[in-house]
Amino acid sequence: MSTFKDLSQDYRFKISFTILCILSVYACLSFFSPYDVSMWHEVPRDMPPSREHLLGTDSRGIDIFWAGSFAVRNSVIVALIAGIISRMITVPVAMLSGYKGGTTDRVLMFISDSFLVIPLFLILVMLTLLVRESMNLLTLGLLLACFGWAWDARVIRSEILSLREREFTRTAILSGTGTLRMAMNEYFPFVMPLVFATLINVMAWAIGLEITLAILGLTNLDIPTLGTMIFWALNYQAVLLGYWWWLLTPVILSILLFVSLYWLASSISEYLDPRSRVQRVGA
Repeated sequence: MSTFKDLSQDYRFKISFTILCILSVYACLSFFSPYDVSMWHEVPRDMPPSREHLLGTDSRGIDIFWAGSFAVRNSVIVALIAGIISRMITVPVAMLSGYKGGTTDRVLMFISDSFLVIPLFLILVMLTLLVRESMNLLTLGLLLACFGWAWDARVIRSEILSLREREFTRTAILSGTGTLRMAMNEYFPFVMPLVFATLINVMAWAIGLEITLAILGLTNLDIPTLGTMIFWALNYQAVLLGYWWWLLTPVILSILLFVSLYWLASSISEYLDPRSRVQRVGA
């Protein structure tokens, strides 16, 4: 409770946490939807927001309020898969590379640099075209995770290189501490702020890429996500026809997700960073 109380002193954490809680409740409402949002023409088409349809309906005969709840849930699922799986690659690679050094470091960083220099977006477009027939949330999340770890591995590795030169590392080595125990007990508390911050940043990056790929029609358009909602709104020319509620809903939801994730990452990173904590105590 004391940690939450300390974090709550930062306005960014309070606002972002509140927004994410509201969006989480909204996403959970998808389990109680009275409509199957994958089925067209279940409600009257092109209806503006009303008491019966809170956010209106679209040209496919789908209630936008319930479609939005599914979209938020599915986009966050993709982001969580991409973020967690990529951290499972990033942290071991960074710690092993930074601590072992030598040939191990050169090989792992060569692999990491290879992922950094390739034209990421073009590769993703090509791969999504290849697996488009079997594309689902898990496939998309794993695909993004495979390309979302390399830069963060270099960032965390640089912190490990700094920690390796400190006195407590020499003391631990002389006392017979193994590599795994050294990484988990000695180094992980120091890199935890980076792990949390990069996790949330990768989630925001994954949501942005999902939206981009969906707008280009490269994902499974039958699965409601923020990107597919925008795709269908643009495809049916919602802006020209004046159906502002159709396009505005996924755009606002996307902005809320991006802003809340960014502020949450910033506030948690600063709180967990020992240097920032010392500065706050000194102030």
